[in-house]
Amino acid sequence: MRRTQIRPVRCGDEAAFRRFLAGLSLHTQTLRFFTGVGRPPASLLTALMAVDERRDALVAVHEGEIVGHAMSYRGARADDVEIAVVVTDQWQGIGLGPRLIDTLLTRAAIRGATTVGMDVLGENRRALRLIRRAWPDAKLRVSSGSVEVTAMIKQAVVFAEQRSVGSPLTA
Repeated sequence: MRRTQIRPVRCGDEAAFRRFLAGLSLHTQTLRFFTGVGRPPASLLTALMAVDERRDALVAVHEGEIVGHAMSYRGARADDVEIAVVVTDQWQGIGLGPRLIDTLLTRAAIRGATTVGMDVLGENRRALRLIRRAWPDAKLRVSSGSVEVTAMIKQAVVFAEQRSVGSPLTA
């Protein structure tokens, strides 16, 4: 795989992040956001880049450009975390999405999360295959064209730790 760095989002990432979102094909935007985002409004950028006690956001960077993004949100239950991931079209299919997920879930598990949830567009076959491989015991529920996924983090974190080369808190 081409050399990438996965790291937490930084305040100075806004311009690169805007270019990243604008560079996603309409198909990729739809798979991630369930709609095209066109020129993303400032409120969307703020939400996607937010990091606080309930939210985490990571980017994959290659030669100064963002090529992937993963985020998590901890809901009302402290042990549940909802995640979303998107990788630019040119970087799809080479393992960057799973690396982002592994790092994000490791960070979430360190903070006490044990269950992960995802909403996946029903036509996103690549994501659904990844989920079936990573979490064979995941619960899947179809609802209005999307698939609601619930799985235990422990299974994915063990996988991530076996391949880890750096701290998941600063990677």
